Amino acid sequence: MSLQSETMDSSPATRRLWPEMWWRVLDIRIGIVPLPIYILLVAIIAAIVLSGGTLAGHAGKMPSDILVSVAILAVGGFTCGELGKRLPVLRNIGAAAILATFLPSFLVYAHLIPQPLIASTKEFYKTSNILYLYIACIIVGSVLGMERRALIHGAMKIFGPLVSGVIVAAAFGTLFGTALGLGMYHTFFYIIVPMMGGGIGEGVIPISIGYALLTGGDQGSILAEIMPMVMMGSFTCIMMAGVLNWYGNRKPQLTGNGRLTDEGDITAAKASSGTIDATTVAAAGVTAVAFYLVGVLAQHAFAFPAPLVMLFLAFGLKAINAISPKLEEGGRVVQKFFATAVTYPVLFSVGVSITPWEKLVGAFTLLNIVVIVATVLVLISTSFLVAKWMRMYPIDAAVVCSCSAAQGGTGDVAILTSANRLTLLPFCSIATRLGGACMVTFALMLMRFLG
Repeated sequence: MSLQSETMDSSPATRRLWPEMWWRVLDIRIGIVPLPIYILLVAIIAAIVLSGGTLAGHAGKMPSDILVSVAILAVGGFTCGELGKRLPVLRNIGAAAILATFLPSFLVYAHLIPQPLIASTKEFYKTSNILYLYIACIIVGSVLGMERRALIHGAMKIFGPLVSGVIVAAAFGTLFGTALGLGMYHTFFYIIVPMMGGGIGEGVIPISIGYALLTGGDQGSILAEIMPMVMMGSFTCIMMAGVLNWYGNRKPQLTGNGRLTDEGDITAAKASSGTIDATTVAAAGVTAVAFYLVGVLAQHAFAFPAPLVMLFLAFGLKAINAISPKLEEGGRVVQKFFATAVTYPVLFSVGVSITPWEKLVGAFTLLNIVVIVATVLVLISTSFLVAKWMRMYPIDAAVVCSCSAAQGGTGDVAILTSANRLTLLPFCSIATRLGGACMVTFALMLMRFLG
């Protein structure tokens, strides 16, 4: 009896120390990772690196399987994101997305990340297609989760500010660069077109091939010259997206916080008859993968970009009401999960794998910076004013239109992360992919005519 009383008397104090105090520590997070787990992961990664991979069963090589890679990308991505979120002033203009993308690139350049980690990250990025899984789930999840009327009206209206912004910005940037002494030909073909060409895979690579065929130049040299322009343009757009987000917080009447129009609620699809379950979420995820694979097949058959095929398929099925309410809710959960848990790790992998710091720095000449920044400002300002005139939410429309100067899908993700509007990724894919394809086609036809 006395033992029981002693136990009962001491239990409140014990509970204050265990488990309540431990729970509090466990609820401290670096990104989404609990602090004790974060410390454990850092220790495990360091041990594997120092052992040369032996502790993970890969003697002489850092493993790149999904388990080890998740640990590396989670630690790296959320560390960079948390650093950006804590920078005074800059945290309000997209510092988290900027650091998650470009700090890893600098660390690789400065040899501050162990080579085994770099090799493992690059191999995982290349073999897993994690970026395409991410984009598929974000785009399809966003489309499925949107209110149908908002989706249709937004898709129809976005072309007004998008086309206006691109035409005015391209014309202004070309004239401005000419006035600064860069020459009209060089400014348009070697600065403006690469910047608005849709990224690297669909933009600067076909541009460099086309330029080499039309001018007789070396494709590698042309690629090295124009690639920094798309990186600098995307970097500028990321910063401007952060500024737009800050301005939207100051002027809430100008933003829909992820909506392009006031036609319905972009975040609230029709309610389903019951509570959402894991099966419905899994069904939405598999649907996203299926849509993307349809896009891949179409790309091989018709040379049309897979993300656009996937996007149009999702748009079309949503427009004809072919998506059930439960699947719509599953799509919203899939989109939210990837936006919350995968964004910063993906940006970290992009920074390590395909963002060479030396090429980014190569764009930082004074004249290039002035022309690119001025062009992006005109692009955003024009689309903002046109969207406001068309009774759209101008800040959200300007964010979407800024993606026409993004570094492909990775730039779209970074821009929307900076603007805190990842639900707009379907519209940004239109701006980047379709707008870029039109820009590349027009530029090559014009160069052939002038040549």
